[in-house]
Amino acid sequence: MGLSTPDLATSARDDATARDSANKPSSRKSSRPTAVATWVVRACFAFVFVVNVQCALGFALMPEAYMGAYELAGVPGRVATQGIGVAFLMWNCTYPLVIWKPQRHTALAGVVLAQQVVGLIGESLIRATLPAGHDLLASSIDLFITFDAVGLALMGASWAAFHFSRKMCSKLREIDMP
Repeated sequence: MGLSTPDLATSARDDATARDSANKPSSRKSSRPTAVATWVVRACFAFVFVVNVQCALGFALMPEAYMGAYELAGVPGRVATQGIGVAFLMWNCTYPLVIWKPQRHTALAGVVLAQQVVGLIGESLIRATLPAGHDLLASSIDLFITFDAVGLALMGASWAAFHFSRKMCSKLREIDMP
């Protein structure tokens, strides 16, 4: 059975449409740069999350290992250190959804970044007001400041690149739309 002329024209038009569709990014799927940016965001937020949770669990489950670095002792020191561990765990409840679907949880990512800024500023103020003679305590606080600054830089830069990528991809889709 042969194809009639109208059938050939329809077939050729369908083939051309399929080729054009294959060359244009789907509006449902993200572009390759956006997909890469999404995974970079996930990696940066996950890195900070894992280190934070490790620290939180250490403080909560093995407080004696950390009490001396904060000039704490006895039952009050143990309980205070465990309380800090629990606070760290609470702080990190915001991360998993951002790591899972950053494109869906943009407001929550903003909360994570704000928490990181609050921590960095608070730790820096505590360190700045620490009197001389508390070298071990100062170095312990310095570690938190350093980690929070690096974490903020990683998460902030990856988040900015992610948003830039999404914005550029969206503009390209608008241009490609008929």
